[in-house]
Amino acid sequence: MKQSKLVSEYALIILGTILVSFGVNWFLAPNGLVTGGISGIGIVLQSISGTFFGFTIPLWVTTIVLNIPLFLISIKQRGFAFAKKSAIAVLSLSAALAVVEHIPNPFFVGNDLLVCCLFGGALSGLGIGFVLRSAASTGGTDMLASIIRYKHPKFPIAKLMLGIDGCILLTGLFVFGADKAMYAIIAVFVSTRIVNNVLAGLHYAKAVFIMSQSNDRIAKEIMEKLRRGVTGLSARGMYTKDAKEMLFVVVSQKEIADLRNLIQDIDSKAFVTIADVREVLGQGFIEDYNAIM
Repeated sequence: MKQSKLVSEYALIILGTILVSFGVNWFLAPNGLVTGGISGIGIVLQSISGTFFGFTIPLWVTTIVLNIPLFLISIKQRGFAFAKKSAIAVLSLSAALAVVEHIPNPFFVGNDLLVCCLFGGALSGLGIGFVLRSAASTGGTDMLASIIRYKHPKFPIAKLMLGIDGCILLTGLFVFGADKAMYAIIAVFVSTRIVNNVLAGLHYAKAVFIMSQSNDRIAKEIMEKLRRGVTGLSARGMYTKDAKEMLFVVVSQKEIADLRNLIQDIDSKAFVTIADVREVLGQGFIEDYNAIM
């Protein structure tokens, strides 16, 4: 792996863990929003430790202590190389949690749980997405799930993670009440959506399929006016059994209106299908693949 790419991955891991720590320390933990994972357990322990032990257990302590056995088991199962990046992510997250808890929240919103769950979930999701994009993890739920799956390969890892996080959410329900548990579910939903967007990429585009009697003219106009490449695909109408040609073109979101008008002006009876595209790699879009890795 190139040195520059390795450095950028570690920088992304550190940035991601800092964002997670802001989301947890500023919005989730102060309001008892348990969103699963090690951080969720930490929020519960932070709340109840003062009552039962006479002192408060910081989130960063819980993060390190609970992750140590998980890493030892993972290293024994799969070797150190598998856990190296994740170990850096966990250490970085623990350090960020320890520092950020002493930084006052400039966006204090009082007891507005909806705002807290939205911003907490968004920051956590963005941070986790950055870490996962660097082929690492923050330990916790996903690592425990991978340990169980290593011993029992038939168990789907997604269902294992859902079951573990569900138990943590249920614990939060008993400690903080049903209302905060429901807000925590909203935070989980927001976080998951943002993680998926970060992993899938934010370079959205539109894929357009065109069936027309004026394909040549439409293709020429697209190439000349929009400066986009067009591909002719062989097709066959299953009712008439006639061979046809279907045009395929990918355009940016801001170009879709121009393309729609262009087709309409040439053939108002054209059959057009427009689909969302998450990410486009290649000429005219993202040409440097390393920029998104």
